[in-house]
Amino acid sequence: MATLLAQYRDQVVPALKTKFGYSNVMQVPRLNKVVVNVGYGRHVKEKSFIEHVEKVLAAITGQKPVHHRARKSISNFKIRLGQPVGASVTLRGKSMYEFVYKLIHLSLPRMRDFRGLPKTAADPQGNYTIGFKEQLAFPEVTAEMSDIVHGLEVTIVTTAKNKEEGLALLQALGLPLRIT
Repeated sequence: MATLLAQYRDQVVPALKTKFGYSNVMQVPRLNKVVVNVGYGRHVKEKSFIEHVEKVLAAITGQKPVHHRARKSISNFKIRLGQPVGASVTLRGKSMYEFVYKLIHLSLPRMRDFRGLPKTAADPQGNYTIGFKEQLAFPEVTAEMSDIVHGLEVTIVTTAKNKEEGLALLQALGLPLRIT
């Protein structure tokens, strides 16, 4: 929420500035965007599944998802050129901070057998990807939306220059990362 943005300005920026020795506030890494996506997989021909995914993504993020089509045909996966293969939502600004706040404080603690997120999920550019096996961890998913269970992926894109800076930013924001 706005509290996460205030926490970033008041606590995270000064801490990262001293930790990495930045001379300017604009050098401190920040959140750029959050992308939530779902691949249709073997349900690519089921219109009810695609509508369900669209409804769940809209409920979780508060935005209408964009559908993605295959760029080329792949016979082994039975995918044809132009066939719908997934849907995604990109969040920026205030809605991004609200989503990350809900992710940290509501969704992750609701996951079964949750012991923290691995540090290995960060890429060399400092972005972090979280995979959910089911959409039930999000509080916006109602009982009628839980009849079809599917996974989704949340990618947090940062302006960090490397993995160490990206992980330091996310940890300072409150993302529960495993120590090992």
